[in-house]
Amino acid sequence: MEPSVDPSAYVAPSAVVVGDVHIGAGTRVLHSAVLTAEDGRVRIGENTVVMEHALIRGREGHPALVGSSVMVGPNAHVNGSVIENGAFIATGAALFPGSRIGAGAEIRIHGVVQVNTTVAPGEIVPIGWIAVGTPARILPPDRHDDIGAVQRELDFVGTVYGVDRGTSMDELMRRQSEFYGAHRDDQILED
Repeated sequence: MEPSVDPSAYVAPSAVVVGDVHIGAGTRVLHSAVLTAEDGRVRIGENTVVMEHALIRGREGHPALVGSSVMVGPNAHVNGSVIENGAFIATGAALFPGSRIGAGAEIRIHGVVQVNTTVAPGEIVPIGWIAVGTPARILPPDRHDDIGAVQRELDFVGTVYGVDRGTSMDELMRRQSEFYGAHRDDQILED
């Protein structure tokens, strides 16, 4: 699959766009951002800005779908998440597979949205806080036990890696190494 970039969009020369990625009209993808659809498709709406060093990754069963008029801040990590129109994803935010960010919601600096979590339209995840569950419980990081109790039911390892909870790191990393090893023979395509 090859990327599709609207003629009115801008992708910085140092950005990386790989695979089944669609970038809508007026969207800007800034330096060193990475949009990768090697495992699932990526769709970016119109007039969205993807800042420097942001990562947007589609996952099998969890495409990365970013709406229109969305800000994805520097160093943000959008991994198999759906982001509705007008949302604000701040610097260093982390959105995990199966998460959904409602229209106009804000995930502030270093906010985290766990797997299979839904943040309601207009809702705010404060700086450094964690959203977990559906509907989201928004908790400060010092409530680790409460976060963990909800997170256990969200099937992180199954959602992210497609394996059972008890899978060893040896097996998990063998599978990941095999998957990413498929890129050894990739070639860079010139415009």
